[in-house]
Formats: sequence, structure tokens, C-alpha cells
Amino acid sequence: MRSLFVKILLWFLAVMAVAVLGFVFITSAAMSSTRGREHLWGRVLSFQTEEASHAFETGGRPALADFLERFHTGFRARGVLTDAGGRDLLSGEDRRELVRRAGERGRAFDFRPAVIAHQSDDGRYWFFVIVPLGRPGFSFILPQYLWIVAVVVLLSYVLALRLTSPLRRLEKAVERFGRGDFSARLKSQRRDEMGQLARSFDQMADRIQTLLDAERRLLLDISHELRSPLARLAVAVELARSGEDREAALNRIQKEADRLNALVGELLQVTRAEGDPASLRQEPFPLDELLRGLVDDCSVEAQARHCRIELTATEPAQVRGDPELLRRAIENVIRNAIRHAPAGTAVEVRLRKDAAVSVLVRDYGPGIPEEHLPRIFDPFYRVDTDRNRASGGVGLGLAIARRAIELHKGSIQARNANPGLLVEITIP
Repeated sequence: MRSLFVKILLWFLAVMAVAVLGFVFITSAAMSSTRGREHLWGRVLSFQTEEASHAFETGGRPALADFLERFHTGFRARGVLTDAGGRDLLSGEDRRELVRRAGERGRAFDFRPAVIAHQSDDGRYWFFVIVPLGRPGFSFILPQYLWIVAVVVLLSYVLALRLTSPLRRLEKAVERFGRGDFSARLKSQRRDEMGQLARSFDQMADRIQTLLDAERRLLLDISHELRSPLARLAVAVELARSGEDREAALNRIQKEADRLNALVGELLQVTRAEGDPASLRQEPFPLDELLRGLVDDCSVEAQARHCRIELTATEPAQVRGDPELLRRAIENVIRNAIRHAPAGTAVEVRLRKDAAVSVLVRDYGPGIPEEHLPRIFDPFYRVDTDRNRASGGVGLGLAIARRAIELHKGSIQARNANPGLLVEITIP
């Protein structure tokens, strides 16, 4: 029996059967415990015993026979009145076995004959009720009770179906996902544990699909980034071998080699940033001084592009983390702003301190289309689809910055400032 549906259904049916049998047993026991007057059935039998003995004492056997006939008509059960020794006062038969059983058990309920007994208060008479259906409890079960059983079975079936159907859908979704169909989702609207399990699966599937898509894009981008300089290197080597303008060919080889070296360095930096977070350095250092040093270092590049850097840091700000990793992250953001800043404009770098420390970098360039903003921190993502090198870089600077900030439990966001782009780095 491997089906959870069958197990749940049989379990509920077994519980129902135990409940019914318990009800019958307790009812039978209550009906048969007629020594005292605490039970309704005991009070009824006490009254019938008094009536039968009174009829025998006042009218003899004819009166007793008339009473027992009326009792049989009213209760659909046969009544027997005996004396204390067990002699049937109507037929004269020996009923001592019934009296013995009643005396041994304190009641005359037994699973052999279906008999209930009651002794008169003065001890002179025994009144026995012989139930024709064989069980005192079952004599009170009506055929209409089968409708209740049918309803309980139907409700158990519906409950078992409702409990197992989400698991079956989850099984099918997992099977589809395992075969490579990463669009498999449950989209459950349930609010119980089954619904939470379905939503957890959907979140896991979304995350895995995102990671796989990012991995495919990363592989494509890396292959593209490496193929271009390698192709140019091959052309430059051929030119150098032909002897035509060998100096220019060697310069081209040097340039492409430097570009490959820079690309590999940035890839290694991403790998280090994605490494073990536990190995991250944690030391306090002044972020305002780090920003001043960065602005001084980047000023030469800004002047070469005919723009300038303006720093606003009015108060000291102490943070805890890896100074070198944070320096590289903020430097990548500043250099990205310099590359897109129009000539004659300023790149604004501002330090803000409140509940957390924020570094805001703004340029006055063309900005970024809104649909590209959520992805500019992805590795190798470039807004210009033709992947030209007019703005420089290979699309790893902002990705490195995001990972470095996230390792410090911070956040980095970008939004259009109209004009220009504003990048906000928050460090707790």
C-alpha cells in the first residue's frame, strides 16, 4: 500500500469504525447496567419489573401473560419473569442459568444470548428481556444510520483527495523540472502548509531558473569577450609575420594582451567576491578618508575626459569591513560615472551619514533607459547591444561593486536623476 491517498482514506474509515463500535459498546453497556437507577434504561426496566411482578401477584399467570404480550408488542422483545430461584412464573421452565449469569457479572449482558436482566428491589423476582436481534446495542441501530456512514465515507474521500492532490501536482511539477522544463510552476492559492510548500517550490524554481539563465549568459558573454581580442591578436600576429608595419602590429598585440589581462583580472575579482564570505576582512576604517583618496586617484582620468570630480564629505564616517574590497567597489562606480560624464560637467560624490552610511555618485550624462536599470549590475551586461568599446569596460565593474557591497550586508541601487545617473551605495 504505497498510495498516500489510500492510506489517508483507510485511516479515516478505520477511525469511523472504531467510533461506531465504541458507541455501540458503550450504549450496550449502559443499557445492560440496570442494577441501579442511574441509567434511563435501568429505570425503565425497574418500572417494567415492578409492573410484571404486580400483574403476577394480583392476577396470576393470565395477568402476567397479558402484560408480557403487551411488553412484546411495545418493545419488540420477549420478557420473562422468574422468582428468585430462576423458575419461570409463566411457563414453569428452569431459568437458573440466566440468574446465575446475572449474579456473576452484576448484569445479564453477554455476547452469547442477547439478554438483559433486572432484579426487583425486594429480591423476589428477576425480569429478563430477550432481544431478538442478538445484541442489545445493535437493536437500537436504524437502517437510516447507513446514510450517515455513507456521508462520512464521502467526506473522508474528499478530505483525502484534498490532502493528496497538491502533493500529486507537486510531484508532476518536480518531475517536469527534473526533465529540464524550468517553466514548471504550481501557483497555488492555498494558505495552509501545502500552499506554503508549493510557493517554496515556485521560489526555488524561479531562483534556479534565474541562476541557470545568468550562467548561460555569462558563458556566452565570456566567450564573446575572449573571442574578440583573440581574433585581433591572430590578425596582428599575421601582420607581424608578413613584415608590413611590424611596429604597429606589435603595439596591437600588446594592447590586446593588456585587454585580455584586464579581463582575466576582473573575472578573478568577481570570483574572489563570490568566494567564502567568512574570509572577509572585518576592521573599522574611516570611509570619508577612503573617498578622498579615491577622488584624488580618479581625478587624472576625469581631467583626461574633460570633466571633474566634486566630493562632498562634511563629517567623518566610520564603517567596518574590508577596506580594499570597498575601495574597489566605489572606484568602479566612480570610474563608470566618469566614462559617461559629458565634457565640462562634474561627477558628484557625496557622503551621507544617518542610520547607515551612504555614498552617492552622480553624473550628468544621458542616463539609462528604465527597462535596463534592474540589470546594469549583472556581469557583462551592457546597455549598448552592439557592445562597442566607446565607453570602455567589459561590463564587470558594477557587478563587482554589487557583490562587494552585498558581502558587507549593504545595498547598491541606481536610478535616473534627469539628467544623468545616480548610484547610491548604503553600508550599515
